[in-house]
Amino acid sequence: MASFVRDCLFCLLPSLLLLLLSLTLRWPRARCWTRLAVKAAGWRLWVIICLILELPLDRNTRTWTKEAGSPDTDVLSGSGQASDGPKLICKPTALANYLLRHCGSLVRPRLASWPRGDPHLQILSSMLCGQQGDTLQFTRDHLLLRDGGIVALDWAVGTRLVEAAGRKRWDGRKEHQSGGKALGCFTTTPPVLLVIPQSWGGMTPHLKVLCHQAVRQGFYVVVFHARGTAGCPLTTARLTEFGDPIDLEQVVAFVHSRHPSSVLVAVSEGSGSGILLSYLGESGSSSHLTAAAAISPVLLGQLWFETAMPPIYHWGVLLHRKLQLSRYASSFRGVLDVDRALRCSSLRDFEETLFCSSAQLQHKDPRPPISSLNSGLSSGSHSPQGLAPSVAWALGDRAYPANNWDSYWERNEPLRDADEVAVPVLCICSQDDPLLPPASTLPVSLFQSNPYFLLVLTDRGGHCGFALENREEIGGERTGNKEAEDGNWSLIVVLEYFRVVADFLKGEERDGASRSGLLGEYIQAGQRSRTNNTAPPRRRRAPMMRRPRPQAPEESSADAEEGNFTWKRSYTR
Repeated sequence: MASFVRDCLFCLLPSLLLLLLSLTLRWPRARCWTRLAVKAAGWRLWVIICLILELPLDRNTRTWTKEAGSPDTDVLSGSGQASDGPKLICKPTALANYLLRHCGSLVRPRLASWPRGDPHLQILSSMLCGQQGDTLQFTRDHLLLRDGGIVALDWAVGTRLVEAAGRKRWDGRKEHQSGGKALGCFTTTPPVLLVIPQSWGGMTPHLKVLCHQAVRQGFYVVVFHARGTAGCPLTTARLTEFGDPIDLEQVVAFVHSRHPSSVLVAVSEGSGSGILLSYLGESGSSSHLTAAAAISPVLLGQLWFETAMPPIYHWGVLLHRKLQLSRYASSFRGVLDVDRALRCSSLRDFEETLFCSSAQLQHKDPRPPISSLNSGLSSGSHSPQGLAPSVAWALGDRAYPANNWDSYWERNEPLRDADEVAVPVLCICSQDDPLLPPASTLPVSLFQSNPYFLLVLTDRGGHCGFALENREEIGGERTGNKEAEDGNWSLIVVLEYFRVVADFLKGEERDGASRSGLLGEYIQAGQRSRTNNTAPPRRRRAPMMRRPRPQAPEESSADAEEGNFTWKRSYTR
């Protein structure tokens, strides 16, 4: 009998232990200790994995031990002080002050802590984990360019049921957002959002979520795919250089012609900011864009190529680029040493081999870089001879290959014409971004002196991550709005930023021409540029940032004290 009882106790022991554990976890303090112990064990395991994969670690353990608070947004002058909230680095202007007052997502973020807030896990989730049950579909247009190349434009479309449900949900949310309707909602001319992916092409789940939210808020959404990427056919032996905006310029003109009455805004992801910033600088006040935003942008292209990237990311990007080239290897063998390019062990060598003549001349059988050729060029030509005159004129200096690595960046550095940018540009960066150079290399002086550039800098967020903390993790109660709680903060900020800028411009328009505002000068600048569109294209300058200029005589001391900027700029087009 005793043995039978002992056997029964042994059989029931696991169940009793589970019951005791469940009762213990009902005690709030025990539940808190258990959660901290699991986090600590997971953190140590993650440290080991990162050391094996040679991934940089954020060793500041407060990112996972400190509970999320209610951070505030600071308007900084580049002090670089640590803060849980985002830091808005910009020249104090009327637009910046308007953003701080009306862009609620800037001042109330709850960025996720570890593990969801880990930069590497955010990159992995943004690349692999998309929106569940996404019903958004795309229809593709192929745009024939002046040089015979083709780029792809994917227009976001959806069923009427999905759009109606999205508008209904947004209508319930718009009350708690900082005033007004979303840009274009319930209007006859919705705005157009131009999305520019990474320079190596492809739609990440992160961008699909952006497109989905934009469609729900009433935007027309179109995604730009460069030639030879994302299934776009390559019809010429010419790839797009990192900061070459010629193709994007034609795309913007085409989209504007299809929706001439709509506001046109653009957002780029990561390295896709190279052509967006270059376009804004080269087009100046003649740009059709009203506002632009860049999420985790590459602001200094040459530094990005020359800075060592974590090996796992470096080899992943390089492999993707090589696969794109190998797809057209047989077509390129007559104009490029494909084997030499495929043997490159770094992104810099790969880029230099494709686009710089100095790298080609190192080979015993030199061939011209593909940037200088199209399907009508002979394999031995280093000049635009053989090109149609209209094509050679359209390409300009880019009909010739860059002589060397430095001259390549003289014409492709994204901020080479920062002085000419004439539309507001919001850049969202994170200090723990493992794919970009350190935050200490950011051109802070540009944002402090140029009124059209605004930088939002966060302590964490990774590369195009910026995941929001959910209410369960911070001990709060859910509101039922899962998108607002568990969404991507950068996407929310970007879409709200476009709405606030549109409201600001409308307010400037209502105030009339007597007030020196951005909208009136924007319209005047566009009219001046269009009346002088027969002028020959001017040569691009060497890379430069905006230089501080003395205060205008007509700017009153009261305006300076209030931090208002008189929106005046020199017209060069």
